[in-house]
Amino acid sequence: MKANKIIFGMLVTLAMTSCKDDFLEVTSPTDTFINEYYTTRTSLDEALVAAYAPLHWYDYGSTWQYNALNFCSEFMSDDMYPNGGSNTDQPMLQLMFNYSCTPVVCLTGIWSDSFSGVKRSNDVIKYADWVEEAGNISAEDKADIVAQARLLRVFYYLQLWKFYGNVPCYFENLEAPYISEQLTADEVYAKVIAELEDIIGSGKLKDDYSAEEKGHVTKPLAYMIYAEMVMIQNDNSRYSKALGYMQELIKSGRYQLTVNFQDIWDESGEWNAESIWEINYFDDNSVRGWGNQLGAGGAVFPRLHGPRSFKANAGDPYEDVDAGWGFSAIPLHSVASFEEGDIRKEFSAFDMFAHGTSDDPGWMNTGYCLYKYLCRKGNNKDQKADADLGFNNNLRVYRYSETLLNAAELLLKTGGSAGEADGYVNEVRARAGLSAINGVSQDDILNERRHEFMGEGKRYFDLVRTGKAASVLTPANDSGGFRTKGWSEDVRYLPIPQDNIDASQGTLKQNGNYGSN
Repeated sequence: MKANKIIFGMLVTLAMTSCKDDFLEVTSPTDTFINEYYTTRTSLDEALVAAYAPLHWYDYGSTWQYNALNFCSEFMSDDMYPNGGSNTDQPMLQLMFNYSCTPVVCLTGIWSDSFSGVKRSNDVIKYADWVEEAGNISAEDKADIVAQARLLRVFYYLQLWKFYGNVPCYFENLEAPYISEQLTADEVYAKVIAELEDIIGSGKLKDDYSAEEKGHVTKPLAYMIYAEMVMIQNDNSRYSKALGYMQELIKSGRYQLTVNFQDIWDESGEWNAESIWEINYFDDNSVRGWGNQLGAGGAVFPRLHGPRSFKANAGDPYEDVDAGWGFSAIPLHSVASFEEGDIRKEFSAFDMFAHGTSDDPGWMNTGYCLYKYLCRKGNNKDQKADADLGFNNNLRVYRYSETLLNAAELLLKTGGSAGEADGYVNEVRARAGLSAINGVSQDDILNERRHEFMGEGKRYFDLVRTGKAASVLTPANDSGGFRTKGWSEDVRYLPIPQDNIDASQGTLKQNGNYGSN
């Protein structure tokens, strides 16, 4: 058993007994029970674990949708097809690819799971005061727990802001009728970035945790979120601060690139020296299953990424690759975009027909699928419920290579040292087996990010923030001919689920041109 995946080990009972959270409707025990229960350190720890739980649900959570963070935005980019069995397989994913979701057929999981995380994080902050008043926690321990809850809340709002833009944003849980003002995306950014600055400035976040506690949120995670938000917002007033955070991580000496790119994606590569932060999944005694999708344990997204009906050739180096559901076909134009000699190509775009066969590869099949999260035989062998939801693959959210590329881009944006920017980019390129670039440009960095993070959920937001989405995300640029509608600012954000529009009593307005409330 891997000790570094303990953070979700306590979730079995909580996930089985806790109610479904929705930002508009909260069913909870009586106030008397809550007031009496949340007065001990043990109960506060339970609340904190519950606040971490929605991180685990993003691949298949409270709305029974497949909405893993790494591939939802990839489908809206130019580097991944939803594939599947047909053009009606997981219709919300197929519609996302063509910017044609409706308020009814849309991605509800990230919305619901994120607001569940917000609600639970708010609970922790409130309950911490009660435990302190009861004299059952030290000031230091309380500050640590509250800082974690606040940063978790920022992470959940980050997902809501990136995917939905114009959302309610509150730091205290709602009272009946559970309605909150909808903020614009810019207002959400301003509120959340100020909160993040305050969290960082408090000095209460830990730099790291022991191997047994990996998965807790940390100051380096806060730094990476900060840089991501500032860069997506194109907030030049904060570029220098974001750069300072990236350089602090670089100069700390705590992180380094994994020598072999392939090793990052093995179980042994989890929480290595390149990892800034990951979401933990484990197969050891995993109880997550089709009847208990919120249970503690493994992941389902490896099965989603696996090549459809795949049978590996006997004796092949990738003989352990298992068949999946084929939701990660890599377009041929993306495969061709790699430079000659780039070793990342093999470990991003897996050439399935070079290593096996399939009698039903899927309707958008290109012969290539995402390698990084392929389902492997044996990666779910110790689960105790359903094999499909029992894989032990951690989701790599931030890696040190992103720190380097962020720093390089921010140096260019702030008029910093061009040589230093070159050095950061070329460190990433050297690991990929590529020659150095002198005088790197914004486009060079964007290109490097594309190939370093293919399939990791970065590309769509990079194209949007750099103003390239409208020219790149078009039917004409799709080598497979599957994209029939081009991107526009009206579809930058996903539609708000219609049931939440209906329940808001006129408070929520629909995004873009998806229709009115």
